[in-house]
Amino acid sequence: MAYHLYYWPSIQGRGEFVRLALEAAGAEYVDVARGEPAKGQGVPALLALLQDGDQRQPPFAPPILRHGKLLVAQTAAILQYLGPQLSLVGKSAAAKVWTHQIELTVTDMAAEVHDTHHPISTALYFEQQLAPAIDRARAFRTARLPKYLTWFETILQRNPANATGRQLHLVGARLSYVDLSLFQMVEGLRYAFPKAMRRQIRKYPLVAQLHREVQQHKRLAAYLSSDRRIAFNEDGLFRRYPQLDA
Repeated sequence: MAYHLYYWPSIQGRGEFVRLALEAAGAEYVDVARGEPAKGQGVPALLALLQDGDQRQPPFAPPILRHGKLLVAQTAAILQYLGPQLSLVGKSAAAKVWTHQIELTVTDMAAEVHDTHHPISTALYFEQQLAPAIDRARAFRTARLPKYLTWFETILQRNPANATGRQLHLVGARLSYVDLSLFQMVEGLRYAFPKAMRRQIRKYPLVAQLHREVQQHKRLAAYLSSDRRIAFNEDGLFRRYPQLDA
């Protein structure tokens, strides 16, 4: 049974964390809003789902995953659901909880990245909140970014499987969805803050190594070089504004 992913068709955003898991696992899925409205897909299908007054458990916002009759929203919850089905999480309860905890931290980090360019309101344009955005971005680059990267580096150092394994992983000895999410976070940060990331990433060699190794994953490499991979742009989660980078 194919998965149906509902997310905006022109941005990577939070939906990309889900796409990476589906692509890395070789799962059959439909990126609904990128389909043709004439076939019952496209943005109208996404909006219809969001505005469905008969939903007893209505999703707040995309990304949303439909699998059969089940509807799951929120990136971390979707990945928690997909992990066991796609063999992208360990089998033990402890591994599943730890993996979910890491993903929730990625989610927190993504929110802080978003707030660098929209620190006051999503209802305002970037130019309308430029001064506070500059302040927020400076605080993120100098304090929050290194704090997050230090934590991820520490996890990689303390994972005993990395001492003997041929590739690095955040949890256990196999690729998990949080490896993919950290890869995406690094990719997005390199786009949004190229100057800051050139300096920062040198301090975190294990994070940089994991990023390289995930990028070389056979299925993921094929996806990243295909037209299914939407380019970063200034409508998404990660936005490149020179005023915010230093």
